Amino acid sequence: MNSGKYVFAQLIEFLPQKTFQRIVMKYQGDKYIKSFSCWNQLLIMMFGQLAGCESLRELVCIISAHAPKTYHLGFGKSVITRSNLAKANANREFNIFEEFAYKMIAIAQEKRISKDFEIAGRFYAFDSTTIDLCLSLFWWASFRKTKGGIKMHTLYDVVTQIPAFLHITEAKVHDMNAMDEIPYEPNAYYIFDRGYFDLARLFKIDIIGSNFIIRERGKLQYEIIEGEDLLDSSDNIIYDQTIRLTGQQTIKKYPILLRRVGYYSVERSTRELSLT
Repeated sequence: MNSGKYVFAQLIEFLPQKTFQRIVMKYQGDKYIKSFSCWNQLLIMMFGQLAGCESLRELVCIISAHAPKTYHLGFGKSVITRSNLAKANANREFNIFEEFAYKMIAIAQEKRISKDFEIAGRFYAFDSTTIDLCLSLFWWASFRKTKGGIKMHTLYDVVTQIPAFLHITEAKVHDMNAMDEIPYEPNAYYIFDRGYFDLARLFKIDIIGSNFIIRERGKLQYEIIEGEDLLDSSDNIIYDQTIRLTGQQTIKKYPILLRRVGYYSVERSTRELSLT
């Protein structure tokens, strides 16, 4: 017989419940609610994630099977039904859970950050992944003729290895548009793949005092201000140049100097070009 707290109950003790309740009060999330609170809803959805549930029906079935234990697991005293849980997910203010998630991310980053990293400042990598959805159920997420989906854009903290920012759009939204939603920080470094090559948006990063690294795309027109070939470099650097764009449109989008680095990728056995 179990004589102590359940493992899930021990895990949720690490959550700052008072912080969550302040956020709930801010958005009046528990107004007119008698039993199934936002806190209960959060714990049930967390339990579903940890249990690997693929649907609300599966989640409710598992919770019903453990009905005598639901109070001690933090799910509340009321009977949980699929319809009530679906209504809560659809109608309650999503900002409550989003704001709490970012609070938890900030706490995790403080615990994980290392002072051993040689260069000062935060390092982020930004990329997206497409999540397929059933078009007959998620008609609003049309992507192709017979396919639905959403795109999750993630800003990844390289040092702490924790996602710092998430932005969800329809799958048909181009990756570059998500760059406008990034909460840029001064003196930080942002790493992009060539799919985000937009000089006007990259110039905004420089304006706020941050830095970026991106793979070069296309054939840029430029003049070399300084720099030389480094064919004998031990770290596979081919050349390190300071350039000025000379194209009629590109110079308007990025009117200041750029650093252009070419290196040999041993893994791909190819030459790569990056701008910073």
